[in-house]
Amino acid sequence: MFIKRDYAVRLERKEPQSIGSVIPVYLRSLNLTSAMNTRRIFKAWEEASGVGKWTLKLFFRGGTLYVTLSSSVLRSRLAYETDVLVEKINEILRADPLFTKSDRFVGMVEKIVLK
Repeated sequence: MFIKRDYAVRLERKEPQSIGSVIPVYLRSLNLTSAMNTRRIFKAWEEASGVGKWTLKLFFRGGTLYVTLSSSVLRSRLAYETDVLVEKINEILRADPLFTKSDRFVGMVEKIVLK
């Protein structure tokens, strides 16, 4: 004798959401926003400064971007432009939809230290 059971589960319909609004929520749920923000800051450095080819190391902590360059001449030239570079980098980050501005660990760039 067979007993027929109803296994159908009704799913509640939800309003459709764009993929652009779902991705930041998904990244926050996986705790990936700090790592993604750091990568975006490094990319913004290369775009704002134009010296990605001569950049050896990048490190970001506490609002300070530490940059190691392979050329001392380039380092001394960029030392005069650090305030302008900070503004350019932050402008690029503000325009980036995937950059999480409210992340308490990795936020906007406040200072650049050239090595």
